[in-house]
Amino acid sequence: MPKPFLRWAGSKKKLLPELEKYFSNDIKTYIEPFVGSGQLFFKLPINSAVLGDTNAHLIKTYEHIRENPEEIHEILSGFPCGKDEYYEIRKEYNKGKTGIYNSALFLYLNTFCFNGLYRTNNSGQFNVPYSPSSGHIIDLETLLKISQFLKKAVFIKGDFENVVLENCNAGDFVYLDPPYAIKNRRIFNQYGPDSFGTNDIKRLKELLSEINYRSAKFVLSYALCDESLDLSDDWNSEVVNTTRNISGFAQHRKVEKEVIITNIEK
Repeated sequence: MPKPFLRWAGSKKKLLPELEKYFSNDIKTYIEPFVGSGQLFFKLPINSAVLGDTNAHLIKTYEHIRENPEEIHEILSGFPCGKDEYYEIRKEYNKGKTGIYNSALFLYLNTFCFNGLYRTNNSGQFNVPYSPSSGHIIDLETLLKISQFLKKAVFIKGDFENVVLENCNAGDFVYLDPPYAIKNRRIFNQYGPDSFGTNDIKRLKELLSEINYRSAKFVLSYALCDESLDLSDDWNSEVVNTTRNISGFAQHRKVEKEVIITNIEK
């Protein structure tokens, strides 16, 4: 299986050993409504998947890589690399381009932006600065492998609740990894002013009950806080340690506690 190719703030790479414990090979469809970089999706032996997100650019990039990896690579290869060039590409992206070209711009910015953030201002303009040590343009061979792997997935641009309610059936496995919405605390990894917030916690809690009612399995990962303690009512839960990259520099990475909430008996 190919490795995840996107850098994404809030990535669950460090948490994968804990999350994998809840997966079994008898599931029908894997559903992830906050897909981001898809760390768990790329790790599990999945035959069928539904992947969603509110970020339309992210979803289109996945689809274009799945269907047109050669064209994506050809466009990417024509982009120059460097700080000044990054800001020119960012300016081009914010003009609202569409189609495969826009997805190539998205992938370029993700490769070279600070800390894998996707953040927009109130006008919807991508405003993440350049990071000089981020990476390099993805090669064609890797893109082709990713493209093949993505063919097992359906991608949906939409609200997390709708993605799950319209696709979840008995025997499915739902992994929920929402952006952390913690009262009185600013979490520096949200998309923009309309991203997941504390007002969505109630909907998320009701969704867990609906998933369970449909005889599907769910796993939810969330920061240890009052909100996650409320979400864990009536379900199995465990607190685990994870390393979180706070400001993009190794000396500022720290161990924090995260809660895994599930209807699965270990």
